[in-house]
Amino acid sequence: MRLSTPTAVAIAALIVLAIGAVSARALSAGAAAAQDAPARTDGAYSATLVLAGGCFWCVEADLEKLDGVGDVVSGYAGGTLQNPTYRNHEGHLEVVRAPYDPDVVTYRELVDYFLRHVDPLDDGGQFCDRGHSYTTAIFYQNANEYEAAQAAKAAAEEALGQPVVTPIRELDRFWIAEDYHQDYYKKNPLRYKLYRTACGRDRRVAQVWGE
Repeated sequence: MRLSTPTAVAIAALIVLAIGAVSARALSAGAAAAQDAPARTDGAYSATLVLAGGCFWCVEADLEKLDGVGDVVSGYAGGTLQNPTYRNHEGHLEVVRAPYDPDVVTYRELVDYFLRHVDPLDDGGQFCDRGHSYTTAIFYQNANEYEAAQAAKAAAEEALGQPVVTPIRELDRFWIAEDYHQDYYKKNPLRYKLYRTACGRDRRVAQVWGE
């Protein structure tokens, strides 16, 4: 549905407010290069998974609500560019890396949850964020994860009655995003809420999956 001009302007203004401050901060910080780093498996969080679901702030916030999930890290993956940054991560997707306790929550359960918090029918981006870097993906690191991801995708397709376009990809390398992106929803709660609301993420998820 085409939005009326006042509504479109209001939404655009909210997005500018939410993201403009981030861009300014990135410029003033020099947008330091992200680093390739090994996954942390502190304490009970002995496993990790990497997912792409559009804006990594939102995926990070969604996953950290779950029991058995540790400190989720935002980053980039899926491309060939070395040392990607927020200003230049061509070919990469915005992703998160989530440490988790397999005794509390399984890889399959996390993928099921993830698919129900994105729009897996959209291959052009997510919500108001368009383009390759905002597309969805499930990354696997071994045969067991691949099989679990395939099963989760099949279950989602059955539930929706439509093909799920989210690809299942082998993880090559994870690059950590700049510090100002980490825990953004905690550090900047108002800007984050404005962005998430204006982008229509929760509205679209409810349309796809129901309340």
